[in-house]
Amino acid sequence: MKMIRRTGLLLLAAFALTFTSLPAAAVDIEKVVSPGGIEAWLVRDTKNPIIAMQFAFAGGTERDPDGKLGLAIMTASTMDEGAGDLDSQAFQGKLDENSIQLSFSAGRDGFVGQLTTLRETKDTAFDLMRLALTKPRFDTEAVERIRGQLQTSLRRSQADPNYWAQMAFGETLFPGHPYGRPQRGTAQTLAAITRDDLVNFARTRLAREGLKVAVSGDITGEELAPLLDSLFGALPAKAELTPVANITAAAPGKTILVPRPIPQTVMILAHAGMDRSDPDWYAATILNYSLGGGGFSSRLMDEVREKRGLTYGIGSSLQSFDHANLVTVSGSTVNDKAAEAISVTKQIWGDVAKNGITEAELRDAQTYLTGSFPLQFTNNGAIAGLLLQVQRDNLGIDYLNKRNDLLNAVTLADVKRVAARLLDPARLTTILVGQPTGITPDGTLYKP
Repeated sequence: MKMIRRTGLLLLAAFALTFTSLPAAAVDIEKVVSPGGIEAWLVRDTKNPIIAMQFAFAGGTERDPDGKLGLAIMTASTMDEGAGDLDSQAFQGKLDENSIQLSFSAGRDGFVGQLTTLRETKDTAFDLMRLALTKPRFDTEAVERIRGQLQTSLRRSQADPNYWAQMAFGETLFPGHPYGRPQRGTAQTLAAITRDDLVNFARTRLAREGLKVAVSGDITGEELAPLLDSLFGALPAKAELTPVANITAAAPGKTILVPRPIPQTVMILAHAGMDRSDPDWYAATILNYSLGGGGFSSRLMDEVREKRGLTYGIGSSLQSFDHANLVTVSGSTVNDKAAEAISVTKQIWGDVAKNGITEAELRDAQTYLTGSFPLQFTNNGAIAGLLLQVQRDNLGIDYLNKRNDLLNAVTLADVKRVAARLLDPARLTTILVGQPTGITPDGTLYKP
């Protein structure tokens, strides 16, 4: 049975975090191709005897059948609950005994696995991972236990206003699209998932085509190449994926209220954003940092919180998914200040859209975004995760070494042009959860 368990794993995690790895200015990434044609990116690091691997399959929660929402997450949660001849207790016991971390997760656009092991136990670790990928058991006891945990978590979430904000956000901005559905499903859809559904997911959704693999740590390319075939070679060549259409987020500028008897109002404002492959992405990244992504260095935090005391915290973000893109603002405030907080937020949005940012803001953003980048290279797991994301975003194997130059090349004129293109206060759709005063919503969802 899974627990927040394993003293050995906690020691391994602490050990893995005790070093600073490669500087961002010189990341040596090796492309490793197995005899069977499976590709991985490797950053070799022999400072500590640790190996971290992360991998992703195409398609995540957005492919769940309508009546069985939560299938991808439930499958991910049960993949390490026994495999091959090992039931859940025996499988988890081997992980414990060998200080191996193995987990699976499902996101909006992908199904991800993570493995961390000491070099001396790598053979055991990779064998357990292979079994989990190719021979998961999905025993009744484990399936029902995980189903119960997911349903309990879902019930608890319903007491959180942020849960309802995300529900309303999806339904409003992505009506009729898989992105508009609850990723974790509902009590009814989780109850409808059968063992056969889990078996079929693992059999048809996990395939070599589109597989991305990233590895960091104490292993050579020569050692890794045959391991790739051992781990993934038995998977089917192609996955069976339901097509998902691209969508532009619906953002008519309306205000949607989820009424809840709570003293604070949770706010999300959003409209369509920018694709990660857009050449203007780097200018948009600097724009977002200055607008609301830079914490106390951002306009929104300065104007809405520091100068006016209208919010406990507020920030913006760029979100690029496989089938849609968003730019969002999120925050919270007391109910009687919600109207003013939203008004000021839209004013700042419009001002930046019209006038861009200042020279000082540009330099501050560039200094922070480039100077903080090496902090993402603090351990093998972080490096593997970064390598995986670069692959999933199709940024190229040289991206880590050119990323800072791309940010530093952005000019003030670039940011102003992108701000005019990207930001539109009239299109900001506003989701509110609470009982804000002074606001007449255009619609109401999820009445208690």
